[in-house]
Amino acid sequence: MLKVGLTGGLATGKSFVGQALADMGCYLIKADELGHEVLRRGGEAYEAVLREFGQGILNADGSIDRKLLAAEVFEKPERLELLNSLVHPPVIRREEELTAEIAARDPEAIVITEAAILIETGNYKRFEKLILVVCDEQQQLARAIRREGADRDEVLARITCQMPLQEKQKFADYVIDNSGSMEETLRQTREVYQSLRVIRT
Repeated sequence: MLKVGLTGGLATGKSFVGQALADMGCYLIKADELGHEVLRRGGEAYEAVLREFGQGILNADGSIDRKLLAAEVFEKPERLELLNSLVHPPVIRREEELTAEIAARDPEAIVITEAAILIETGNYKRFEKLILVVCDEQQQLARAIRREGADRDEVLARITCQMPLQEKQKFADYVIDNSGSMEETLRQTREVYQSLRVIRT
């Protein structure tokens, strides 16, 4: 089995690449979906996050409003670090459980774990290979505005808070540039997949 991390900046296209790799035959674990699960009522992080961040982050039905929670930590590094310390451990446990289940079924598996801040947290070290998805900053900005429904200044502030993509490239084994056409991104993704298959065998 080969464990591979997949990361990128906001709206660079890592989910598109992740799905393409899954279509080619990899197993895909999405850390963001696991994060949603551990924050649900009854999830491993729900009570701890509520205790630290208060009732103001709740919807009327008692579920955590992720946008309100994000606002609580935006541009507050110490609060973000606290949130990550509550959410990341149960997410990583779930990732490892899923990976073990896949390995038991398919010892030759290539398991891709898609996560936003693998490099910043140091969690990239848990993987044998790391794929980084990048794109032109203006495209990143336009895509994020379109996807998030947020204004330009808000999205730009979020991008500025992240580690620059150029800095992230120093940690990556593979860089997929998603600035061009979908076909070009898929061509690069196929090349990475073929390389991963060679390493696995």
